[in-house]
Amino acid sequence: MIRIMLVDDQEMVRTGFRLILGSEEDIDVVAEATDGREALSLVDGTTPGGASVDVVLMDVQMPNMDGLEATRRILEIADAPKVLILTTFERDEYIFEALRAGASGFLLKNAPPEDLVDAVRVVASGEALLSPSVTQRVIGTFAGGTEPVTRPPELDQLTAREIEVFEQVAAGLSNGEIAEKLYVGEATVKTHVSNLLSKLHLRDRVQAVVYAHRHGIS
Repeated sequence: MIRIMLVDDQEMVRTGFRLILGSEEDIDVVAEATDGREALSLVDGTTPGGASVDVVLMDVQMPNMDGLEATRRILEIADAPKVLILTTFERDEYIFEALRAGASGFLLKNAPPEDLVDAVRVVASGEALLSPSVTQRVIGTFAGGTEPVTRPPELDQLTAREIEVFEQVAAGLSNGEIAEKLYVGEATVKTHVSNLLSKLHLRDRVQAVVYAHRHGIS
């Protein structure tokens, strides 16, 4: 069961998310907060009734403490939950601040309900997720218009299959899509992705995409 905390200052938004996620058999909304400060106190146990959660769905613009600051502070806690940023805005500073804060995903609130459910499952599994439009902006900002630099020596640590998987990660494919394209099991792909992230000292798939496009792995 994936335990969720909803953090948004609008009750109607929380209600909508609760209805969408609560209808899934493997997802349970166990806590809600109206701002970042309340969310932090629930996660770190300073508020009675705080619940252990796996994923925090975090709004950005809220009173008292915004979602970006709350994300930074929550992820400093031992055994911190994953944080999925949800916002109506698509401004670059939000995207990059969220990534710097350590968020595992960034999804726009106008995404279809099924995308929200999928995003929760992806982030809960330990992977990183960005909406397609956000992914393109990340790539464009960090890699667009620049020539690939000299091949980093650490790439030589990757096996031929890991390079092949890396190319598909750079293209934005999920583990399931990569498995189907390369005719291997999804568990095998997950192992390859984990290995290449470890060898290249990358935190997650977001950093992997940026790295790949910087160094011409695509």
